[in-house]
Amino acid sequence: MKLQVEQLSFSYDENKIIEDIHLHVTKGEFIGIIGPNGSGKSTVLKNLYRALKPDSGAMLLDGENLLKMNNRKAAQKIGVVGQENAVPFDFKVEEIVAMGLSPHKKLFDGDTPADKEIVAKALAQTGMKEMAKRNYLHLSGGEKQRVLLARVLAQQTDFLLLDEPTNHLDIHFQLQMFDLIKGLGVTVLSAIHDLNLAALYCDRLYVLKDGRLQKAGTPEDILTPATIQEVYGIKADVMIHPVTKKISITYLPESLHL
Repeated sequence: MKLQVEQLSFSYDENKIIEDIHLHVTKGEFIGIIGPNGSGKSTVLKNLYRALKPDSGAMLLDGENLLKMNNRKAAQKIGVVGQENAVPFDFKVEEIVAMGLSPHKKLFDGDTPADKEIVAKALAQTGMKEMAKRNYLHLSGGEKQRVLLARVLAQQTDFLLLDEPTNHLDIHFQLQMFDLIKGLGVTVLSAIHDLNLAALYCDRLYVLKDGRLQKAGTPEDILTPATIQEVYGIKADVMIHPVTKKISITYLPESLHL
């Protein structure tokens, strides 16, 4: 599974939101998109999963034009967890998760024992097994996010597009979810707000600012004090953590005179 994006641009009315975005993701990689609020991270992903239509550019998945792919085929290849988790009707948790099976089923196909096993496994993986019969609309924001991730797991795709998937989760579930996603061995492209999580889990990072690609490279290449200052406007101390052996960032308040 390989994604190639070239010269991707998108505007709202006359306002250019992202411009000339280039990125690639190869099979098995966990790639992060980072940048401040309003930098265009979500807009890039929405173009990729076709919630928005780009002004220009090419988006190829295994050499095939994503914009020309039919919805069923796209859903068989790409699983999406967006920031918006609105569901127009009140379904049970297990019913929401079972919706992930639909790209692999015909219109009037019922759920088989194998389907029910897939749903049960996805609920267990995301810690939502005990809430299978609960109404989705009655859940907290974090619980809803875990249900949507379970739905994507039930979809059984090889490529995940994630828009800040742990945004509503507490620290325990943030780590649990990223451990789970990383352990799946699938290809991942994710917008990530937390730079320490990006450093811990991502193989490579793309940095956006003001809708343009600023830098690309490994977390060690990208997450330097100079780049953090340049992109986010804050001072930071960066070190290799003695336990994780990954980049660890401490943000420094402006009131601290160094």
